[in-house]
Amino acid sequence: MANKYLKNNAGVLTEEEAIQTSAGAGDAGKIPALDSAGRLDSTVMPVGIGADTASVATSENLAAGDIVDIYDVTGTPTARKADGSTAGKYATGFVLVATTSPGNALVYFEGQNNQLTGLTPGARMYLSATTPGAVTAAAPTGVGQVVQYVGRAISATAIAFEPAQPIVLA
Repeated sequence: MANKYLKNNAGVLTEEEAIQTSAGAGDAGKIPALDSAGRLDSTVMPVGIGADTASVATSENLAAGDIVDIYDVTGTPTARKADGSTAGKYATGFVLVATTSPGNALVYFEGQNNQLTGLTPGARMYLSATTPGAVTAAAPTGVGQVVQYVGRAISATAIAFEPAQPIVLA
């Protein structure tokens, strides 16, 4: 990284490198640098500023962009692909990075899911009843399937995630 500055270290000028991510209190007083996208990493922001996320155990492999359901496994919140083909696997959040199970995934509960493809900007998006973890512009219609609006496409590759109450079709 080329983001360097001079620091007075007990009367001696030393070159320091700005940090892009913070490991916590040990990085107190350090100067942050923007990442390759020109943004501050959420680790250098105050608590409460940034995306609403949680690190959650996984029960299956997750692909970047998957819509996930959080459920209980003997007291442990666990993420799996949400699935509109059956009741009980409702859209709770999404992942931006693929995760191999068993492992932990960073689950986003709001914001932009920009890891999708083939979307029509402006289209209403629903939880897919044919592909677990995916979205579709056509709401499911089959008996026992789940209609759950998950957001609106804002580009060909992103939705603004805003999940609604799921409805199980009779």
